[in-house]
Amino acid sequence: MRRTPKYFASEDRHRDRWVFSYTDVVTVLLVLFIAVAARAVQDRKPVTVATAAVPAAKAPEPKPEEPPKSAPPDDRQIARLRIQDALERRGIKPIIEARGVVISLPQTILFHSGENHISPDAVPVIQQIAEVIRDIPNKVNLIGHADAVPVHNRRFADNWELSAARGLQLLQVLTTRFGIEESRLAVVSYGSQEPRRSNDTADGRAENRRVEIVIVDEPLDKPDESLQ
Repeated sequence: MRRTPKYFASEDRHRDRWVFSYTDVVTVLLVLFIAVAARAVQDRKPVTVATAAVPAAKAPEPKPEEPPKSAPPDDRQIARLRIQDALERRGIKPIIEARGVVISLPQTILFHSGENHISPDAVPVIQQIAEVIRDIPNKVNLIGHADAVPVHNRRFADNWELSAARGLQLLQVLTTRFGIEESRLAVVSYGSQEPRRSNDTADGRAENRRVEIVIVDEPLDKPDESLQ
């Protein structure tokens, strides 16, 4: 029987040892690849994230509207208010209109029915008004009004003449008795054309028979201090 030499036998025994090492490396790599693949598959699972409930946005509350600011009174308005206050302190109740400060005197205070002579009982009232007019530079209109009932006397042809005569009589008292300058006064007659109320009732006709003292606006440089 032929025998293999010892040096050949020794080489054949150790010749394939590297195969085992290679196999081990491949096995390790295979395990590594499997582990990586498994981790990748695991990472693909959906992740539930807990989110806190976000409260709904609250609508802003509407801001309360500021009241419109009124314009400060000008010199003309201040003058009107001073005249009104001076008259009210003397017991006279005027009203402020676009044409000026208006004092309405009923016919029953100033005159007898159908007459233009001022009653003595009306003089104290006229005096209170004259004291205010005398201390201001404003012009004054004396406006006569009547009801719609025709005049039944020989002195006046109609209500136009009666209303004008009553305004002229008031002008005379203001100028001669209380020293108001004539240049500041004007007489106007409306007859029955400017009624305050209906002429169908006795009360309405009584209110329509009147004389209005209108203190018209004056362009003052500064408010008059004499009414304080």
